[in-house]
Amino acid sequence: MTVSPFPMTGTCRCGAAAIEVSAPPVLTAACHCRGCQKMSASAFSLTAMFPAEAFSVLHGAPVIGGAKGEELAHYCCPECLTWMFTRISAVEAFVNVRPTMFEDTSWFRPFIETWTAARHPFVQVAAKHSFEHFPSMEEFGGLLEAYAAQS
Repeated sequence: MTVSPFPMTGTCRCGAAAIEVSAPPVLTAACHCRGCQKMSASAFSLTAMFPAEAFSVLHGAPVIGGAKGEELAHYCCPECLTWMFTRISAVEAFVNVRPTMFEDTSWFRPFIETWTAARHPFVQVAAKHSFEHFPSMEEFGGLLEAYAAQS
């Protein structure tokens, strides 16, 4: 995987909100769960997990939209409502960013795919690891190590 030089910046669809990451992702994924299908209005969503300290909002004030609760929060541009990133309370060390926010997306490849139990039959994702649901915490550590080793 070749990632663009850092910092890497991105915007929502209208440009009212901008984000920046200053380090490479620790994992990339495609999620086929019904929630992601509905949030993205597509067959799956894409995510790149970045260390929380490497992520910042440059301008705009993303608002919580979509899923809201103690476990996770989806952040959207307040103007165009583009889903930009997700914070998951159980893994505060990371921010899940929609890689399509970045100008250059040529570096992105999903390393894992999750919730294949809900995958549409016509979808094929070239991920190295597939999970019927979400990987267990025991599996998650090994996936982070395997992703780092390939980078």
